[in-house]
Amino acid sequence: MEVQIAVAKVNKYAVSESGDTLEVIERPNGGLSVVLADGQTSGQGAKAVSMLVVRKVIGLLAEGVRDGAAARAASDLLYTEKKGKVISTLNIVSVDLQTNTVVITRNNPVPMFISRGEQIDCLDSESEPIGVSLSVRPVISEIHVEAGLSIVLFTDGLTHAGERRGQPMDVCTSLKAMLEDQDPSPSGIADALLGEAVHLAGGRPADDISVVVLKVLKRRGDDVRRMTVRLPINVG
Repeated sequence: MEVQIAVAKVNKYAVSESGDTLEVIERPNGGLSVVLADGQTSGQGAKAVSMLVVRKVIGLLAEGVRDGAAARAASDLLYTEKKGKVISTLNIVSVDLQTNTVVITRNNPVPMFISRGEQIDCLDSESEPIGVSLSVRPVISEIHVEAGLSIVLFTDGLTHAGERRGQPMDVCTSLKAMLEDQDPSPSGIADALLGEAVHLAGGRPADDISVVVLKVLKRRGDDVRRMTVRLPINVG
């Protein structure tokens, strides 16, 4: 088997800095972790918050700290730094090769979706953002690694994209439509969801939007690990 990860992001309309921060790192005992944080509000202030959170988490993961403990430490740090006045959502998805599982850690009211073929399950149990107190705990799920498994996570800008125009996005329905008709790649899923959200927002997203798709596939090709990143730059 092999794991593929795709990310699609867009800023809030007319805002140069995204308040969402995402990192993908290798785990010291084998595997990968995806860390996604969405700082409160938008722009530079939100970016500073989300980067503070993500840097704390990835630093601890690199030392071998468990995902749940890393999330709690990031929450305590944010609460201490901002006196409980600023919050952030946090998602960690880890492929752990020691246990051959995917560990999902949520501090985010926004749901996540897991698909196995055409079956789609929604992880929507109650979960609060980090930074609100010193007692915040993440919601943790663990899933066996198997070919055909896909995990979709995103910031709340995706689900709120069409609300101002009376057309809120139904992520589950969109995913079902994609999976029933084809076997899309992770990048195909991420791009399609982001594209629909931007369309519903009339081309002017009211918030930063980040979509991450992790998919386990049957192994293809050689043993080389690859990563491709595209970063559009406006120079002027």
